[in-house]
Amino acid sequence: MSITIIWRSRCGIVSQAALVLYLCAAVEAVELPSPTGAVKLTVDAVIGILTDQVLAQPQQHERRRRLLETTVGRRFDYREISRRALGRQWSRISESERHEFVELFQAFLADRYADRIEEYVNEAVEYLEERQENGWAEVRTRLVSDKINLPVDYRLFVKTGDWFVYDVVIDGVSLVKNYRSQFRAIIQKSSYAELVHRLRDKTIADPE
Repeated sequence: MSITIIWRSRCGIVSQAALVLYLCAAVEAVELPSPTGAVKLTVDAVIGILTDQVLAQPQQHERRRRLLETTVGRRFDYREISRRALGRQWSRISESERHEFVELFQAFLADRYADRIEEYVNEAVEYLEERQENGWAEVRTRLVSDKINLPVDYRLFVKTGDWFVYDVVIDGVSLVKNYRSQFRAIIQKSSYAELVHRLRDKTIADPE
């Protein structure tokens, strides 16, 4: 009799645990934003920084730059961006080398594109279309002003209950694809060590 009671008790615990897990999964599914919503959240935060009159003061330049880098960094998965940009070489290097590469590439991209982001302070952002399938998505947007009409597409994937950017396509040109081509050429012509050296010194050219 006691065995039956214990078994039933355990069944009840298991059932309750299963119910809790099910409810948690349901909550996560509800809370997952749309890809467009995720992009808009970050873009709005960036625009907020760019239009902040206090941060626009010359003495606030470094603080503003750090805030931009931090805000973008919360949405961009630099490890995934680095893995895709490095291509086959990624599987040939150690985990510590991967960590080093991600840090260097992230710093390189932040240095290259922070000034460009600041140039877009007066542009409006139009959200055109969203495509989503099996945890992957693309959000098509357009920067619009009197002087510019620039398509910018964000490619994202789901990780830890949120959407993260792994590539940006500006006017039809993929950031990942362009740097992958440059990285491959440097490695083939010289070595992976030379690529790391150039990233550290920021002597790699911008994509065409």
